[in-house]
Amino acid sequence: MSTLRNKVQLIGNLGNDPEIVTLESGKKLAKFSIATNESYKNKEGERVTDTQWHNVVAWGKTADIVESYVTKGKEIAVEGKLTSRSYDDKDGNKRYITEVVCNELLLLGSK
Repeated sequence: MSTLRNKVQLIGNLGNDPEIVTLESGKKLAKFSIATNESYKNKEGERVTDTQWHNVVAWGKTADIVESYVTKGKEIAVEGKLTSRSYDDKDGNKRYITEVVCNELLLLGSK
C-alpha cells in the first residue's frame, strides 16, 4: 500500500518535443509537458473541454526512450510521483514548480 501514497497516472498529448539534457555525470534527463483533456456539459447543455498542462521529467533509461520515440503531439501514458521544488530564476526571484517524475511510460495512438 505504501506505493499508493504518491502515485500519478496521466494520459495526454505532448505540447512540444521533449528537451533532452545530458548532465556532466553522464546521466540523461528528459523534460516535457503533456496536456490532459476533460469534457463536461455546462448548465446550458454545451460541451466544454478543460485542458490541464502537466510538467513531466524522466531520468536514465526512461529518458532514452523519450528521446528516441516521443515527439510533439504524441499520445502517451505516464506513471510516476508528484514532486515540488523551488529555484531562483535569472532575476533572483524564487520560483516554485510541481512536476511528475516519470518512472513508467507507455506510447499510445497510431504508429
